[in-house]
Amino acid sequence: MIVRRYGQRIQSVTPNFNASAMTEIGFVRSGDLSVSAEEFEARYRRTGGKALTAEAKGDVQGEVEDAVLAALLEQLEALEAETGDSAVLMFENEHGVDLPKTRGRQNTVVQGGENRLTFHYTVDPPLRIGVWTPV
Repeated sequence: MIVRRYGQRIQSVTPNFNASAMTEIGFVRSGDLSVSAEEFEARYRRTGGKALTAEAKGDVQGEVEDAVLAALLEQLEALEAETGDSAVLMFENEHGVDLPKTRGRQNTVVQGGENRLTFHYTVDPPLRIGVWTPV
């Protein structure tokens, strides 16, 4: 399960990674869990964490951005599978401070006498995920 802090509450969320959205790396409340931060901290303790990032390169901007988001989601799902059912993953980036975002740059390359664009996307800052296990 993935959770996120909303004020004084901890709520379960599902990833919503969408290249065409203004906030590409987002989470939507799922309603599976909603507890106070105090109650959450009484039930769980932080035992680790991981910073997830991804990058992709290619010739089509939309495909490259989709690929970087898919790679990030794959890492998040792998971490969730690795930690097991009892652990909870917490989205730790702060809203308005260090939210992860896709960053892209394009280069012009001459191939066969024609100008071609290539795109390179990364996630910066990294998606910080804390691993919380039951006490």
